Amino acid sequence: MLMLSCEFSTLRVLVADDHELTRLTLQLAFSCQENIQVVGLASNGQEAIEMVKRHHPDVIVLDLQMPVMDGWSASSHIKAISPQTQILAYSSVEDMSFVQTQAMPNFDDVCKKDVSTTELIALVKQLGKRSKDASVVG
Repeated sequence: MLMLSCEFSTLRVLVADDHELTRLTLQLAFSCQENIQVVGLASNGQEAIEMVKRHHPDVIVLDLQMPVMDGWSASSHIKAISPQTQILAYSSVEDMSFVQTQAMPNFDDVCKKDVSTTELIALVKQLGKRSKDASVVG
């Protein structure tokens, strides 16, 4: 099967979550979408930072609570090395107002883990568009 894709239009996504089932489920959901490529799966913040250096994702779906290095710590490192990368705080924390207060400015958006798959994909695509627009301007 011949598959053609315009590299500019392909959205590069990195998923960082300490739960394997979550990582694999998100990989499957994103991979089924046209023009989305999952470039890496990280199980903690430190792995996410290393993958950002190697794969240069447009968007990172970043769990906040992970072992080794949490999403809050990882986000500041990621923005330092790749400021145009859009970071989505992806959390099961019940009090999202707390997350939003703590998360900004390193996160570009915040999303609870109980969001529908359709909404999550739409949000990732929206962030990807911001990333592409920023890289064209920058």
